[in-house]
Amino acid sequence: MRSIKYGVGLAVREHLASGQPITRLEAIVLFGVSNLTHIISSLRKEGWMIESESVPYARAVVRLNKQIVFHPPENLPIREILLTEYRLKK
Repeated sequence: MRSIKYGVGLAVREHLASGQPITRLEAIVLFGVSNLTHIISSLRKEGWMIESESVPYARAVVRLNKQIVFHPPENLPIREILLTEYRLKK
């Protein structure tokens, strides 16, 4: 619970509250959060309505490249690998 009140957990909370989705890849690269599922679980216990969806790795790469330069290995099948994306339920 402490990670949500202080530090990088707060960054994830604010990111979601601003209407942006997040994957584990984005959480690690942008915020240094290694255990996104713990933060999501804690937010759900607090009453946040968070939905999840499987999305291609490529979608997260496109979003990351709007903020940083991120190049996955060329032989990585980024359209076939799925990540779980979390977002606030509307």
